[in-house]
Amino acid sequence: MSEQNPFFESWTTPFQTPPFGRIRPEHFRPAYDRALSEHRREIQAIASSDTPASFENTIVALERSGRLLIRVELVFSQLAGAHTNDALQEIEREMAPLLARHWNEIYLNAALFARIDQLYEQRDRLALDSESRRVLERYHLDFVRAGARLSGEERNRLAEISERAASLGTAFSQNVLADEQAFVLPLNEDEAEGLPGFAREAAAETAKELSLPAPYAVTTGRSSVEPFLQFAAKRELREKVFRAFASRGANGNAHDNHAIIAETVRLRLERAKLLGYPTFAHFKLADSMAKTPEAARALLEKVWTPARKRALEEKDALQALAREEGANVPFAAWDWRYYAEKLRKRRYDFDESEIKPYLQLPKMIEAAFHTAGRLFGVAFKERKDIPVYHPDVRVWEMTRNGKTEGLFFGDYFARPSKRSGAWMTSFREQESLDGEVLPIVVNTCNFAKGEPALLSFDEARTLFHEFGHALHGLLSKVRYPRLSGTNVARDFVELPSQIFEHWLEQPEILSRFAVHAETGTPMPRALLEKLIAARNFNQGFATVEFLASAFVDMDFHALETTAGADLGKVEAHTLEALGMPAEIAPRHASPHFLHVFGGDGYSAGYYSYLWAEVLDADGFAAFKEAGDVFDRATAQKLYENVYSVGGTRDFAETYRAFRGREPEVDALLEGRGLAT
Repeated sequence: MSEQNPFFESWTTPFQTPPFGRIRPEHFRPAYDRALSEHRREIQAIASSDTPASFENTIVALERSGRLLIRVELVFSQLAGAHTNDALQEIEREMAPLLARHWNEIYLNAALFARIDQLYEQRDRLALDSESRRVLERYHLDFVRAGARLSGEERNRLAEISERAASLGTAFSQNVLADEQAFVLPLNEDEAEGLPGFAREAAAETAKELSLPAPYAVTTGRSSVEPFLQFAAKRELREKVFRAFASRGANGNAHDNHAIIAETVRLRLERAKLLGYPTFAHFKLADSMAKTPEAARALLEKVWTPARKRALEEKDALQALAREEGANVPFAAWDWRYYAEKLRKRRYDFDESEIKPYLQLPKMIEAAFHTAGRLFGVAFKERKDIPVYHPDVRVWEMTRNGKTEGLFFGDYFARPSKRSGAWMTSFREQESLDGEVLPIVVNTCNFAKGEPALLSFDEARTLFHEFGHALHGLLSKVRYPRLSGTNVARDFVELPSQIFEHWLEQPEILSRFAVHAETGTPMPRALLEKLIAARNFNQGFATVEFLASAFVDMDFHALETTAGADLGKVEAHTLEALGMPAEIAPRHASPHFLHVFGGDGYSAGYYSYLWAEVLDADGFAAFKEAGDVFDRATAQKLYENVYSVGGTRDFAETYRAFRGREPEVDALLEGRGLAT
């Protein structure tokens, strides 16, 4: 097996990309086994060295260690999320606790931490440059937050918690995917009443891909659900689809996630207390821009009050429209999008079906590339010679000033083997420790297929959002892998993605790239003006559904004790305390809240999208103040202080260096149309 395993060879593909045509599921377990063994030997050599600790033989040595493990893990994690199968899921379940144990052994290695701690205490005398000092400080903090200062039973218990939590996160994600795969609603012509052409085409493509004996089908993928809820005339079918979508992970079957949530919350609180924090939220936010749960909650509450007020006004208007059209039934969550689309048509004289033919996926990709080029001087050229893991995936080479700076993979279409949502990851991160290493970055989305694929405006915004993340990885110019690209605080990482969204709404971008799929004509100026005028329509709903999820996340992780607590009722109690409108569901109900329970990434951190929105709204205002949304001087500041620096600086200082001052919340409220 070792001679045939691609992970044990030098890759001769262009830019040394993964040779996906040769990688099979059976290669991963032997690759993991060898990679873990190699990494253990490297760590042991560092920790047991007789040579006194130095920055070079400890921190730099750590940065050079585990290269095979990183290579295997980056490929496997993307396949497990974007194109999984039974074999990969079995490996994922097996490896989750083993990988957690491996990293526990590193972070809890007393001899290794002693060397790092010694260097940290001597940092003022080591004559390190700013980036080297920063990587030393981050390593020290990583180890402390992982429990390196603990001993005895506490250390052992923390290791047990980490291993169990890793298995729970994997099980949670696989359960959600299983429920998504289990539901499909075939539709005949009568049941598809109300669906416009683009939605019918996407539903027909779904039925075809699933080999169903029906002309159309709807799944619980968001790109399938939302158009159906917007346009489907038959209320009972809207209800059926909505309930299936909202109940993923909560169906009382083998894939029910309630027990996993309860155990996860208990383990996270125990972990935080072992590390000296009163709650898990305090632990997580200690290493963030917000610093405390109180600061994060204060922002959520500041936005909640005007958002809820607006949402209730929206509800009254939608209910009135429903009654006017003869709907003599209680207004419900599966009615909101349907009547909102009708009301938008009435108020602004257009609906989604008029906009969507102008938002072709290929043209929106081109728009994102053009925007990046105008801002940062980059160009993208498609490469057909690079192996991919699915035929839908496309690859582009990114150049800057004529020099290749990275590769970008785009995986845009929904499929049964892909988990829901949208994300950015890498097959290789930028660094220059031992020579320049070019990044290989991936965007994964879940858009409906079509000829051509057409996007809603929200989906086009998602494309720009994820490409903003991609640019954060592609434009990185740092020395150390630990500080590369998106290796930043959770409530800062969304700044590069969210600020990039603003350019989608600019008339000069839409007038150039929003062209009709059939006629090739640009979006008429009148329609463009209507689109921009309606940008804050239904914003109360959108803000409330997001904030509800953020509050639920924070309340789960702000518990000081779980003794006697009914964790199954936390979400309901939170929504009741907020005065959540019954006609709006949280954007992510707890049983399928992958951000929070599918891993540790956004736990006690879903607020970060709003925190970063303060930064992105205030930051984009700098371009407006310059009188040009592509102002070169402002774009250069954004590049030098945000996109290229990774985690090499304190994040608050980074923002101040770009903006020249602290961020202000006013631009966020104004941007959402909630300013009073």
